[in-house]
Amino acid sequence: MKNYIKKAIRTESTETFFSGKERLLHAGIGLATETGEFLDALKKSVFYGKELDKVNLKEELGDMLWYMAIAMDELDTDFETEMNRNIEKLTARYPEKFTKEKAEIRDLEKEREILEK
Repeated sequence: MKNYIKKAIRTESTETFFSGKERLLHAGIGLATETGEFLDALKKSVFYGKELDKVNLKEELGDMLWYMAIAMDELDTDFETEMNRNIEKLTARYPEKFTKEKAEIRDLEKEREILEK
């Protein structure tokens, strides 16, 4: 997975020389755009009766990963670290399984502690 970030950012534009917050903004806008394209494909299928284009949905997921790779590189982290951190947070929130009660009543201090590790 760390190799993915290196390979992905190799294709990042160097013409604009984004760095720091600009690079994170580029990644965030890109994620929002690709998420919108993912949702648009679902909308067309659900509301307009078009066939669900799973190939396109997978492409949009790949594009989201590309923008995530840029953000992770800028934040000096990687997919594996963040996936593990996310699972640890979710395990603290839902020790057994998802419940509405646990979703509404959360120990935000404990979750923040996990996220700051």
